[in-house]
Amino acid sequence: MQHRGRHRRRKRGKALRAVLAGTALALTATATLISASQATIPDDPGSLKPLTSAADTAQLRLQEQPVPYRTLDRLTSAMGRPVDVDAVLRSADRTLRNAPDCTEGDRESLPVAPAADRAYCWDRADATRDWRPSSVTTSADADADGLWGEHRVVLAGSTHTAPGPSGDRGLARVAFVDADDPAHLAYRWVLLVVPTTDGRDYRGLSSQVSGMVWYQDKLLVTTGAGSADALYVYDLDRIQRTTVDAAAIGRVPGGWSADGYRYVMPAVAAYRYPAGGCTATGSPCPGTISLDRATAPDSLVLGEGTATGSDRRARLWRYSFSSDPARSGLLAIDAAGRADAVEAYTTRAHRIRGVLSYQPPGSARTTWYLAHPPADPKGHGSLWRLDSAGARAARCGSDATHHCWAQHTRSLSYVPQTGEVWSMTDRMLFTVPLTGVDKSLG
Repeated sequence: MQHRGRHRRRKRGKALRAVLAGTALALTATATLISASQATIPDDPGSLKPLTSAADTAQLRLQEQPVPYRTLDRLTSAMGRPVDVDAVLRSADRTLRNAPDCTEGDRESLPVAPAADRAYCWDRADATRDWRPSSVTTSADADADGLWGEHRVVLAGSTHTAPGPSGDRGLARVAFVDADDPAHLAYRWVLLVVPTTDGRDYRGLSSQVSGMVWYQDKLLVTTGAGSADALYVYDLDRIQRTTVDAAAIGRVPGGWSADGYRYVMPAVAAYRYPAGGCTATGSPCPGTISLDRATAPDSLVLGEGTATGSDRRARLWRYSFSSDPARSGLLAIDAAGRADAVEAYTTRAHRIRGVLSYQPPGSARTTWYLAHPPADPKGHGSLWRLDSAGARAARCGSDATHHCWAQHTRSLSYVPQTGEVWSMTDRMLFTVPLTGVDKSLG
């Protein structure tokens, strides 16, 4: 089955669903106690500096490397007809627990300010340190009306980090979350895989996933510092069902296995920096990504996670998505298959773990939101809003500390239809209103 940019969704003309209302969470212990180790206010990252040098922007150029159709079609022919997102949602076998049913430790990982509107912890079967939640994107990224077909969907990625055989494989998986009912979120895991060159087998994605964006029928994921590829691309129309429940990944006697997962999603393309991945020579280290629908065309936003104390300024930049219907969900490229950054900045902010680019209605200025992890592993992070004029941070507590954001936040994803931002800690998935973020800025 050759993919030619079809966007296979069943629209039935329904009006946009009502805004998902939620009651703000009472985070009593977290809101009143800010540890002394967090009281130090981090250095102000200052204003964004445009990156305009041809030599500097050339380092941000990506080379597209599609998986040949014959490879994908051979794998599809061997594994059987792909299933769609609806089929995965219908087979949901886990439930996210609402905040009151989560542990105190779970809830303490949530932001102090702004307070979360809604928050969920994972099914007890997934409440393990073996997997690190890393990224979130939603059907509001996938489609401008916020829905995929008739469903409101959240995709949340995790990377396996535990020692042992599975940890050595560095597996990455994505939870397909049915978010139609905000009081009852159910999900199913799908394992990310990469086809072999001949299309006769697949392997697990052996790279850390630190960011995801679901745009049209594609899922773009970052691949971490150890990979030569900056981004992998997955096709939501090419989800495959496994047939053997075994610890192996790939073709096995009797069919196909994925370490016990029912579904796999094979990569259909990758984007690579010509100079290689994340090096001191200038190749960027994209640590987090998000979607910006305020640009024309829509754009992919990236943030770089440099080490604390590094002399090198971190970069923020964006690529335009293609407007060619035959290239749905892929970046705009030139005749040589290269994607150039259409805008880039540097910032003194370090360890960026979440990025949003947002242009308020009626404003000509784009603002950037950056999330940072805490210096104290048990503390709270910070959330900054930056533009060309300067930077402001969310504040909380009597000492006006900036350590108000979630613990170990991984990602930011904006939903224009509801005005909420989805994010996650290493324990919980949560939403905050963007208006609440702005109100908390000092």
